[in-house]
Amino acid sequence: MLILKEGGRTEIVIKRSRFIADLMSVDTQEGARELLRSLKEQWALLGINHLVHAFIVGPGANIMGCSDDGEPSGTAGRPVLEVLKGTGMTNVMLTVARYFGGIKLGTGGLVKAYTESAQSVVALAKTAELVPMVSFSISCQYPYYERIKLILAAQDATIDGEDFGTEVTIKATSKKAVFDEIALQCRDISRGQARVVVSD
Repeated sequence: MLILKEGGRTEIVIKRSRFIADLMSVDTQEGARELLRSLKEQWALLGINHLVHAFIVGPGANIMGCSDDGEPSGTAGRPVLEVLKGTGMTNVMLTVARYFGGIKLGTGGLVKAYTESAQSVVALAKTAELVPMVSFSISCQYPYYERIKLILAAQDATIDGEDFGTEVTIKATSKKAVFDEIALQCRDISRGQARVVVSD
């Protein structure tokens, strides 16, 4: 599964209609809808009536959505979504704004135009592998604090915060694949006293 590191914008012209495609990152379905609302307001000021979109979110790319936004049913949002599905990306949204050039394209022409527009912007995408992460906390007595920090550093975990009370609590994030090893090592060096709890 891939995530978008760098999106972009392309423009193609078909029979005087301009199709402007943008590819961008989103984290959630709600985030995609909020961004779309904002973009529609911006494009409306420029006289754009059709802002077709498609998005895919979720760690398994299992949440998808699209809209023809006033274009004939099935001619815009679905073709854009199909292009997006073919990328293997998640947490991504693709929009296509259309300036009508005065010549009707017909349903087949619209499908072709929106597909080509989506393909052109996807070709610019810079992606990276999606690495599942886990956030957790480790509570331990002070004598184990420095050694636990070394364990976290060795596994490339990020320390997100520390709380110094009657004991130390370290909040951290690591790759999911190494979490069990971190937890095991922390319990081993503290003789089972360290408590490792996955955050919600």
